[in-house]
Amino acid sequence: MGIVLLIALVVAAVIAAGYLVGIYNQLVQVKVNVDKSWANIEVLEKQRYDEIPKLVKVCEGYMQYERETLQKVIEARSRFLQAKGPADMAQASADLGGALKSLFALAEAYPDLKANTTMMTLMEELTSTENKVAFARQAYNDAVMAYNTKRETFPTNLIAGPFNFAAAELFVIEKPEQKEAPKVSF
Repeated sequence: MGIVLLIALVVAAVIAAGYLVGIYNQLVQVKVNVDKSWANIEVLEKQRYDEIPKLVKVCEGYMQYERETLQKVIEARSRFLQAKGPADMAQASADLGGALKSLFALAEAYPDLKANTTMMTLMEELTSTENKVAFARQAYNDAVMAYNTKRETFPTNLIAGPFNFAAAELFVIEKPEQKEAPKVSF
């Protein structure tokens, strides 16, 4: 009788351990998805970051008297490079978007610039990148919501706490006017 009870306890312990390992692995899986989604945003933001100097260079030749606007774009780009984490990145991205909006609006006053094929190509690339960034941000926030929901529900929360699965931060832009991608119209 004692051996049967011991075997039953061992089997129950193995099943419980397997269940806990399964929960842990599910948490790891959704956390990795959050990390992957964040990396996708960083890749697209880097692409956007790399396109801006080309755009500024094209504009400089036409906009000799608009140095302040070009400088704001360059400064916003620099702040973006120093941003860490979703909150800083959201603010830096929003600031950069605002500076680009100003640049695009100002470019309307320069017919030769509007007709420049390099400028038009860069603007199209930047607009395409902006759309991809918006999509990647949405995918990241979806992954964060799935992860946070998973880590906060029972019984997963019993594993998440002791194994330091911290809540992930949503990508949120605080200023409403900066939530839209810059509009390009030539």
